[in-house]
Amino acid sequence: MSEQGQREIWLRFLSGPDIDSLELTRPEIIKAVDDVVASHGRGETVFEPRMHLMPNNGGVGHFNVLRGHVSNLGANGISGVKVVGDFVPNYLQGLPSELAMATLYDPTTGVPLCVMDATLVTEVRTGAMTAVGAKHLARKDSKILGHVGARGTAFSNVTMLDSMFDFDEIRVTSKRPESREAFAEQLRAEISTPVRVVDTAEEAFDNADILVEASRLNEPAPLLRTGVVKPGAFVVPYGTVSAVELDLLDVMDKVVVDDWREAQSGRFGALRPHVDTGRLSPETLYAQLGEIVSGQKPGRENDDERILLWHRGLSILDVAVAHLILTKAEQADTGTMLRYR
Repeated sequence: MSEQGQREIWLRFLSGPDIDSLELTRPEIIKAVDDVVASHGRGETVFEPRMHLMPNNGGVGHFNVLRGHVSNLGANGISGVKVVGDFVPNYLQGLPSELAMATLYDPTTGVPLCVMDATLVTEVRTGAMTAVGAKHLARKDSKILGHVGARGTAFSNVTMLDSMFDFDEIRVTSKRPESREAFAEQLRAEISTPVRVVDTAEEAFDNADILVEASRLNEPAPLLRTGVVKPGAFVVPYGTVSAVELDLLDVMDKVVVDDWREAQSGRFGALRPHVDTGRLSPETLYAQLGEIVSGQKPGRENDDERILLWHRGLSILDVAVAHLILTKAEQADTGTMLRYR
C-alpha cells in the first residue's frame, strides 16, 4: 500500500525489442484481428472516431489518435488508446514512416495495464485486416497479387496474404526504384513465392487476382484504374490520399468497409472523393466487414464477383493485437514493470 493507504499500481512497459522477442506469428495475429472484426459485427466493441493532430510542421506529417474498447478480451474487457505519427519523409532519417505508442487500461477501474511501442502493432494489424478481408472476400484460388507501395504496412500486407494463398507470382512497385527493389529483396528473404519488381502500377495490377493499393501520395492520382479490375478480383485501396478513379465503384459487385461511420469521417482516405460525391453511400455499400465475418451476411458468393474492401484502420484492431502482445509478454515475463503510483 502507498502512503495514502491505497494499493500500489504497476504497469508493464514493452519496448520494440521486447515485442520482437515474443516472436508473434502471422496466424495468431490474423486470428486476433479476425476475432475482433467478428466482435465488431456482433456489437461487442466501442470506439470513438479517429482524431487527427496536425502540427505546424510544414506538412511533413501528422498524428492519428485512436481510441477503442473490446468487451470480450481479458476478464473485464480491454480499453486502449494509440497515438501514431504518419511522417512519409522519415525514411530520409532511417526511421519508420509510422511510429506509434499504445496504452491499455482496465475498463472497470481505469488502471493502466501497459505502455508499449505500437509501431509493429500498426504494421501488422493493417496487414492482418487486408488478410482477413481476403479470407472472406477473395477467390480461394487467387494466383497473382499486385501490390503498390513499399513502406509502412506493405511488408505485412504481402507476407500475410502470402501465408494464406498459393500465389504463383507477387508483383510490387513503388514511386522510387530503389525503394521497390529493396522491398522485393526484403520479401524474397522471407517468402518463397516469386516476387517480381515492375515499373508501374498498371503492370502490377494487370490480370491480378488481388490488387492492393497502399501508395503514399501527396496529391490524388489514378494509380489503380478501373479498367484493370477483372471479374473475380479482390481490390483493397487504402492509401492516405486517393489513388483510384472516381468510377471504380461502378464496376464493383460488392463494396465493403470496416466501419461506415469511420468511412465518412476525416480528411483522408482512398475513397474520400467517393463518399463526398455520394458514390459511396448507405445505398451502394454492401456491408461492414464485421457483418460478414460474424456470419450475418455472405462474403464472396461466386468466382466472378468484383469485390472491394476499404479499411481505414479501426482502433479495436490495435486493442486486439496489443492485448495479444500483452498476454504473451505476461506469460513470458517480458518487459519492464514500472511504478505508476
